[in-house]
Amino acid sequence: MTARQRTVWTWSAVGFVVFAAIVGALVERATHRLAAGVESRFGYTPNPDGTREFLRELDRPTFAAAAGEAMAEAKGVDTFLYRQTNKAHQSHYGLPWKSWNQGDHGSCVSFAFALGSYSAQSVDWVEGRMARPPPEVATEPIYAGSRTAARLPPIGRNTGGDGSYGGAAARWISGRCKDATVGGILYREKYGEFDLSTYSIPRSIAWGRDGVPIELAREANKLKAVAVAQVNTWDELCASIERGSPVVLCSQVGYGRYDNTMPVRDADGFLPRAKPWGHAMLCWGVRHQKNGSPRDGGLIQNSWSENWCKGPKWPADQPDGSFWASRENIQAALDQGDCFAIGGVDGFKWRVLDNGQWFEPAPAPAEASEPAEISSETAPADSQKIASFVKSTQSDDAIHSVYSLAP
Repeated sequence: MTARQRTVWTWSAVGFVVFAAIVGALVERATHRLAAGVESRFGYTPNPDGTREFLRELDRPTFAAAAGEAMAEAKGVDTFLYRQTNKAHQSHYGLPWKSWNQGDHGSCVSFAFALGSYSAQSVDWVEGRMARPPPEVATEPIYAGSRTAARLPPIGRNTGGDGSYGGAAARWISGRCKDATVGGILYREKYGEFDLSTYSIPRSIAWGRDGVPIELAREANKLKAVAVAQVNTWDELCASIERGSPVVLCSQVGYGRYDNTMPVRDADGFLPRAKPWGHAMLCWGVRHQKNGSPRDGGLIQNSWSENWCKGPKWPADQPDGSFWASRENIQAALDQGDCFAIGGVDGFKWRVLDNGQWFEPAPAPAEASEPAEISSETAPADSQKIASFVKSTQSDDAIHSVYSLAP
């Protein structure tokens, strides 16, 4: 090899090494950005001491203690609360319900509690306990309130990144903050200068840092969850859902693939437990092996849009963006101690849901329409003011004001 050849080879080798280093850096950066994007969709930050402190404030902290009649009367009926939710949504907005999407923001706890509140109210409307179908529940106040005023001690400003925990969100929606004039439920509507009609990540981030504006925090206090209770066992979860109360699951139990590819449901609509998640989701359906299911399972609705997972569904109208989880995997989430049932206008009083023809799986749905933005313009005029909504429900002695009973 000549000296000239050695020089050419040396520069070629250097060029190759530099090129490989650049490619490697780009791949690593892309990988980190992908991982960061996935992680930002979570947002559950456990606070066992905070949850235990909230539970100590409740006279009957567990579902078994708060709903003895429901525990005794539940018969193990397959139940699908998303159907009542969809019926209410169709009535209010004229559109089918679509899976929510929290985006690249760690607001999963607020999404799970907001959807749980919306579902519980939808069931109440279908059961004749509310005069009108509810609007969707806004997530940003729950996110912000659970990070500030609903902490003990309350925090005026939270600069600790994204996320919250179940006990704080349960305290907020039930209005049990140290300042008893704040906390509760707000809808996706306009409140004076504040327009909550559509989800806003910048607003959620800003309020999550600085707290809910005080006038809105007090407005939320007019509409509080009558009852919330910790769910610790599969039997409690089944009884809660069978009576119409969905259950928020806050845990580290995850279902993501380790290679970050899209999870695929099996032939029965189940996802296996896999990569751990610090995440909150809503369980709003149950199916039982004794009724013909291949195994006991709970239907979990995620808040990552309709398209984060794919595969077979059961029944045919199972919502996109949801999956069935085995009894064992749900119990693993319950064991972590931060899962809550959300009661209706009658708290957790037992009732047999009027499922109508829903005892059988629904037929395959028609071709789904494109998702539409929900704004105050598409909502009925009679839902534009929360005060008028509460007043109208109170006008009939047979129908209670949803979530208005003081704890």
